[in-house]
Amino acid sequence: MISVRLKTVQLVLSSLTSLSLLAASGSVCSAGDVEAGRAKALMCQACHGLDGLSKTPDAPNIAGQTEPYLVAQLQAYKSGARKNDAMSVVAPSLSDKDIEDLAAYFSAIEINVVKMPGR
Repeated sequence: MISVRLKTVQLVLSSLTSLSLLAASGSVCSAGDVEAGRAKALMCQACHGLDGLSKTPDAPNIAGQTEPYLVAQLQAYKSGARKNDAMSVVAPSLSDKDIEDLAAYFSAIEINVVKMPGR
């Protein structure tokens, strides 16, 4: 139990470190190419869908996430700091440009909440 908590804390700290480094770099505009990201996203569609909305219960929705967050998470999967069976197969093959393009594409997808449940 302590081991799981320690790994969770390490993952959170790793993610926060990545995000703070991205924020400190002053890179607020898109570094990636949305169209190139769309083409590369074909390999993501089985789990995340081409629209970034999860197609499996274990995959998160990634549409509309911020670009720096997506870059940080993909880099964490690529480095092994963050672990997932499917992502550990996919992420190591991604170049830094692929990661930027994928993040640009998925962050550019607009999400609209139409109706809140129970209202």
